[in-house]
Amino acid sequence: MFRSVARSAAGKHLLRRGYATESVPDRKVAVLGAAGGIGQPLALLMKLNPLVSRLALYDIANTPGVAADVSHVNTRSEVAGYVGEDQLKQALEGCDVVIIPAGVPRKPGMTRDDLFNINAGIVKGLCAAIAKYCPNALVNMISNPVNSTVPIAAEVFKKAGAYDEKKLFGVTTLDVVRAKTFYAGKAKANVADVNVPVVGGHAGITILPLFSQATPKANLPEEDIKALTKRTQDGGTEVVEAKAGKGSATLSMAYAGAIFADACLKGLNGVPDVVECSFVQSTVTELPFFASKV
Repeated sequence: MFRSVARSAAGKHLLRRGYATESVPDRKVAVLGAAGGIGQPLALLMKLNPLVSRLALYDIANTPGVAADVSHVNTRSEVAGYVGEDQLKQALEGCDVVIIPAGVPRKPGMTRDDLFNINAGIVKGLCAAIAKYCPNALVNMISNPVNSTVPIAAEVFKKAGAYDEKKLFGVTTLDVVRAKTFYAGKAKANVADVNVPVVGGHAGITILPLFSQATPKANLPEEDIKALTKRTQDGGTEVVEAKAGKGSATLSMAYAGAIFADACLKGLNGVPDVVECSFVQSTVTELPFFASKV
C-alpha cells in the first residue's frame, strides 16, 4: 500500500514539475559524461521522465555500473551503458536529444579560462561524434564554460556540414532555477508559481536575471533586486565554497538539465508554447550568442 502511495505521490510531483505523461513517441536520449557528478543524478532524472524510451549513458569509465543501477528504476525507458571512444557510436546512433555534462567541474580558485582549457577539447571530440552519428539530434550543452563551449560546438558542426542553429542549446536553466528560488524567498511567493527570465550569458556578470519581468509581481526595493541579481550571478561560487573544494553545483545542475531536456522532448513531440531561456545563436544583440527565451 505504502509503495503505491509513494509512487503516486512521486508521479504527481513530476507532473507539477512539468513532466508530461500522455502517450508519446519513442525518443532516445544520450547523456555524455553520465558517470560524473552531474551525469549520475541527471541520468536518474532522465530515467524518471516518461517521454524517454531509450536512455544511453556514456562516459570514459564507470558507465556500466551507473547504467545497471539506474536501469532498475521501474519506469518506461530502457537503459544502456557505453564506455570509451569505441562505444561512442552505439551511444549516439538514433538519438533525438544529446545532453553533454562531460568535463571537469570548477574548483576553488579555478577561473573559467582554466575550465575552458580542459573542457574545450572534450566538447570538441564529442561534438565531432554527434555530427557523424546523430547530426539531427538536439544538443544540450551543460559543459562549462557554456559561453565558450557552445560556440566551439557550433564551429565543429559547421566544419562537419551538420550545423543547425535551432538544434544547439547552451543550458542556462540553472540560472533561471536559482533566480526563481531566490526571488520566491524574498517575495514570499509560492516558488512553483514564480517565473523569472534570465538573459545574457552563463558566467558571472553576463548572467542577467530580469526581475523586473518576474511573475508574480512583487514590488521589491532596489537594494533587494541588486542583492538577488548578485546572488544569482554568484550561485555557482556559493556552492563551490560551501562544498569546501570537494565539488561544484551538481544536483541543482542535474535538475536544471533535466527540466531543459524535458522542454526539448516536448518541443519535438509537438507540444505548443514550450518556452525556456537558453544560450543560442542570436540576433537579439550584436553578440553572436546570447541567452534569451526560446
